[in-house]
Amino acid sequence: MQDNDPKHTAKVVSKWLNEQEFHVMKWPPQSPDLNPIENMWQLLKRRLFRNYGCPPCGIHELWDRIGRTWYQITAEECQKFIKSMSERCRAVIEADGLYIGY
Repeated sequence: MQDNDPKHTAKVVSKWLNEQEFHVMKWPPQSPDLNPIENMWQLLKRRLFRNYGCPPCGIHELWDRIGRTWYQITAEECQKFIKSMSERCRAVIEADGLYIGY
């Protein structure tokens, strides 16, 4: 899936994708409600707040916390967000392309 950003739709990119036999799904730009990574960021943020009761002391501690928390996210949790895509697409169609939340 691509969000129609010019660098994703450039002729050289399109040619390469065709040569590699990639089947690209057109995707509306600026559609966080259709992007499972947005759910991952929310999950990461919630876990950071839950796991650590105070702000980090510096940038190194922040990155350490993010890394530790990121690797606690399970494959099952990732699959849950991915499996929700067909329902999200249906909801967007029913909403005539409008924002559906996520």
